[in-house]
Amino acid sequence: MPTFLCVACGTRYPERRDPPAACPICQDVRQYVPGGCQRWVDPLELASRHANRVERHEPDLYGIGTTPSFAIGQRALLVRTPDGNLLWDCISLLDERTVAWVRELGGLRGVAISHPHYYSSMRAWARAFDVPVHLHEADRAWVMDPGPEVAHWSGERLSLFGGLTLIRAGGHFPGATVAHWPGGADGRGALLSGDVLQVVPDRSIVSFMYSYPNQLPLPAATVRRVAGSVLDLPFNRIYGAWWDRCIPTDAKEVVRRGRDRYLAALEGRLPGQDPAEA
Repeated sequence: MPTFLCVACGTRYPERRDPPAACPICQDVRQYVPGGCQRWVDPLELASRHANRVERHEPDLYGIGTTPSFAIGQRALLVRTPDGNLLWDCISLLDERTVAWVRELGGLRGVAISHPHYYSSMRAWARAFDVPVHLHEADRAWVMDPGPEVAHWSGERLSLFGGLTLIRAGGHFPGATVAHWPGGADGRGALLSGDVLQVVPDRSIVSFMYSYPNQLPLPAATVRRVAGSVLDLPFNRIYGAWWDRCIPTDAKEVVRRGRDRYLAALEGRLPGQDPAEA
């Protein structure tokens, strides 16, 4: 039987005769159904129209993304460590060429994903490399293709291999997760943030949202929690969810500044606003 991918968010569904009636991930207020019409594509059809590319961001960190862009358009990150490689976040397309590339880089020891919008074809990746997918249990309800490869973890942090740590930051989703890579940024540490800590065009701040496409903000207490979940860690760089979304240096101060600016805006103190205009 065929397998179906949601064209809007890229989530892969289990084999079935007919496409699902709807994609719950897209129907959620944090996402959307483009034009109100749910559309589906077979993975083989996707592979016939798209291809993946691999690009090195820094030593031992590689991006893997699909071109032309598909669904939300995020790229995955492959982190190499002496104890094995982690695929951070996921993409829908997995073909033989991509599998060969990843094997040349040392294969995978595990997959970890920031939040449900990037679950995509996670089980296909896990099966191809015979590894687990580490997801926070708070987002269990959003797993559209459950199976034995999915390993739900609980609590606030999970130590993996090679010094990698998963941190439940929350905010965007209850189990929204970021990864800390101590070897990144020439040993000064890096965060892999998906869009839990959103790298925005103004690289002097990050942002925090409940829904990015629908522009729904988070409350002040949640923003404090999200920022506070990482500020005790050593890091100097942040990699967001897309190719060009990177805070190259001084990232901890960028998180603090982004938190403070967001909280000020929630309180009606908009940066650069004339008090007479408030």
